[in-house]
Amino acid sequence: MAKYKPPEQEKALQFVDVGFLIVAIFGALWLPLKLGLAGAAKEIDKIENPTWESLGQNQTMVAAWEKLGHTPQTAHDIIQNHFHYDINWLNLIIMAAVLIGYFIFLFRASDKEYREVIAEKFGEKK
Repeated sequence: MAKYKPPEQEKALQFVDVGFLIVAIFGALWLPLKLGLAGAAKEIDKIENPTWESLGQNQTMVAAWEKLGHTPQTAHDIIQNHFHYDINWLNLIIMAAVLIGYFIFLFRASDKEYREVIAEKFGEKK
């Protein structure tokens, strides 16, 4: 039985693959930020003339804030900085469909390649 030798890829095509992966990773990380799909849920809930009570701080919290050198006005933006989670159901469904489609493609392509390697190594099943 001959030892299996996988097909070799040319060096130039390896650079093309690496370049494609770098562009794909950069795009996957940068594009959602550019389109405003990530990091957009954080907002400061404004309170006019904030006091420690209106910011929901008890005496222990007030003492800690004051030790850090904060007043109600300077601590306002830190305390009131919240994430507001809104689910866009259409985007969620599209993302789920893309991921499911990708995994179906991945499993079918892997199965096909696996069967080709087995057939090449051990011959066709009769």
